[in-house]
Amino acid sequence: ENVWPQAIVQTCVVHLIRNSLRLTSRRDTDAVKRAIRAIYTASTADAAAAALDDLDDEWGRAHPAMIRLWRNAWTEFMPFLDYDIEVRRVICTTNAIESLNARYRRAVRARGHFPSEQAAMKCLYLVTRSLDPTGRGHTRWMMRWKPVLNAFAITFGDRWPGAEHY
Repeated sequence: ENVWPQAIVQTCVVHLIRNSLRLTSRRDTDAVKRAIRAIYTASTADAAAAALDDLDDEWGRAHPAMIRLWRNAWTEFMPFLDYDIEVRRVICTTNAIESLNARYRRAVRARGHFPSEQAAMKCLYLVTRSLDPTGRGHTRWMMRWKPVLNAFAITFGDRWPGAEHY
């Protein structure tokens, strides 16, 4: 927030869920999971707030620390609800991004250095292409990511290069 004051800060939803479950008893885990799911899958911020109130009514007495966790993280959780469901699937956790970055680092470390910037970009391009396990031009990868790319192009059209192509 200090470096990029216009950036939207969002908490990791997966970590929020995990931390919530750490604060509950094992016998209540399944029921609490269902109640929490109503919050992060809500279609609007008002519906999520209502689901949080329901969670508080049902589990607030037994697990007050979990409710306090959600209330304290609420302002960082709210930006998550502003996105389409396709975008939410991608940004609720950073696993996909971390996996891609790990592949990039491994490829760069294996080569050591590049003669030009174009050679480095080609290496990264080929690593990205290799995400398709069939090697036939990202068919499966693109089918899975196409709705997400479309949602990104709509949501971030002013910042998305080539958004008019989606």
